[in-house]
Amino acid sequence: MPEAPEFMSVSRNPDSPILELKNLTVDFATPDGVVNAVKGVSLAINAGECVGIVGESGSGKSQTCLSAVGLVADNGRVSGEALYHGEDLLRMRAGKRRQILGDRITMIFQDPLTSLTPHMTIGDQMGEVLALHKKITGEKARQRSIELLERVRIPEGARRLRQFPHELSGGMRQRVMIAMALLGDPELLIADEPTTALDVTVQAQILDIMADLKTEQNMGIAIITHDMGVVARMCDRVMVMKDGEFVESGTADEIFYNPQQDYTRMLLDAMPRIDQPDRHGRPAIRPVPADAPTLLEVDEVKVHYPVRVGSGLFRKKKPLRAVDGVSFNLKRGETLGVVGESGCGKSTLARAILQFAPIKKDSKSEKPVVWLGKDLTSQSKAKIRALRKDFQIIFQDPLAALDPRMTIGASIAEPLKTHKSNLGTKEINARVRSLLERVGLPGAFLNRYPHELSGGQNQRVGIARAMILEPEMVICDEAVSALDVSVQAQIIDLLIDLQHDFGTSLIFISHDLSVVREVSHRVMVLYLGQIVELADRNAIYEDARHPYTRALILAVPTPDPQIEKSKPRVRLEGDLPSPLDTRAPLRFLKSKVIDDPDAVQYRPKLIEVSPGHWVAEHDPVEEATAA
Repeated sequence: MPEAPEFMSVSRNPDSPILELKNLTVDFATPDGVVNAVKGVSLAINAGECVGIVGESGSGKSQTCLSAVGLVADNGRVSGEALYHGEDLLRMRAGKRRQILGDRITMIFQDPLTSLTPHMTIGDQMGEVLALHKKITGEKARQRSIELLERVRIPEGARRLRQFPHELSGGMRQRVMIAMALLGDPELLIADEPTTALDVTVQAQILDIMADLKTEQNMGIAIITHDMGVVARMCDRVMVMKDGEFVESGTADEIFYNPQQDYTRMLLDAMPRIDQPDRHGRPAIRPVPADAPTLLEVDEVKVHYPVRVGSGLFRKKKPLRAVDGVSFNLKRGETLGVVGESGCGKSTLARAILQFAPIKKDSKSEKPVVWLGKDLTSQSKAKIRALRKDFQIIFQDPLAALDPRMTIGASIAEPLKTHKSNLGTKEINARVRSLLERVGLPGAFLNRYPHELSGGQNQRVGIARAMILEPEMVICDEAVSALDVSVQAQIIDLLIDLQHDFGTSLIFISHDLSVVREVSHRVMVLYLGQIVELADRNAIYEDARHPYTRALILAVPTPDPQIEKSKPRVRLEGDLPSPLDTRAPLRFLKSKVIDDPDAVQYRPKLIEVSPGHWVAEHDPVEEATAA
């Protein structure tokens, strides 16, 4: 018989905490001196309990858990105690600690693509864990892996074992990480921002899986997050962290309904709520006048990319329908929110409007994109460049969008030098400094470089760069998705204020429906390149007609434990179908499907169910199934 793993000698009292931190301190030696990342924190996590550790970026959330399980950088020094059933992990022999951490305490990370080995199949990676920690190999390991994949709701487990991480969607990779974490039947699961980069429907699936594990296996869970909606849905107790210390702790109800610290109240107030679009103390969007002129007309825009499929020399081409016949208009001073899951065509539509993506020529529409009466698709490149002063874009990652070799002042001034060459240096500098202060940054930042600023500050620079020409329209492409909730709230308020000042029209693209409702006059829901619903922001949230729209709305976590516990769930089974399959857009209208992935399929028509409220055709039976 194989020798019993070392950790089996640990005496486990079922009434004692699985993991208890006592006066845990983490310091890092840097060229600028010692950085105190974690300052003597104490925490206990029990079986069948979910504990949330919340706070902004840099508060020490991740370092607290990483250092407790021995994952600390070489320049880090950890002191205090991290007790697994009373035995200190920090002073345990390395082999014994590895056995516990791979088997009884497991961890899933924010970005599964960087956590999974890219050159190994999913089956090989899961088999490696089973061989190392359970001494299970061969067919038995394969069957165990398939069982775990099915448990986390990954269909066709046998086929997935043969695939590589890059062949899976983000949500599926995250579920693979959870499956790998469960291979050893752990007592404690530590989840570090497990849903931050996921669509709301995929996020809901991941949270459902974790809630089931807590209930069915009496597993302890620690969730590290800045999303108070996730905390309200999942957590029994909450620890609020700031500057390496716990500033407040309590039950979920105590933290949400009776917070004691200003920092906790700030986190709760900054969180956008899908049920409260206009909150006291925050700027509200202004109504669009009925006689406001139309700036942009989009008619039957299509963006198709030829993709080779199959194997061998004679692979056939199939069109990937990234955008497949989208029509809408935009008035001066209006904000149109564009929502949908990853892959629905939101960003491709934005690039097509700005003439960065090739629009498919189609006889149905002679003028697919009309800007102030001019058909953009028929303009020369020189004329398009001249028109770009009227429409700008703010990107998701400001650091990647700014030239690292240019100062902040030079980056903001560049559009003025390009489109208003008649301005002198003194006037350009005065305008840049004025706008920099308008977006909440000191004039001293003019001579700094992007790497010297935080993410929120760089996003303000990106906004200033887009607004320096006072454009008629700005497209915000996931402009606040990667920011802390407090910084996100500041950027949203800034965009609303700038729209008031300049009368700018916005196309606000996001997968966060709470944010979209807060900033938008109308909301357009895309599904695989097609519109499924378009309506006023209140109508679409309070009277959603399409099952896909309702699923998106109900999947959004609300930062209120009582609402989260009583809210109905609408689950859409599986991941988003492939846009290469012509049947995919008819997921909600299966009565019209021709069962051939290459056939020309019926296209759901948009029906006006009330003034200004358009809904795509869908089957009542499918609607009932989705609900």
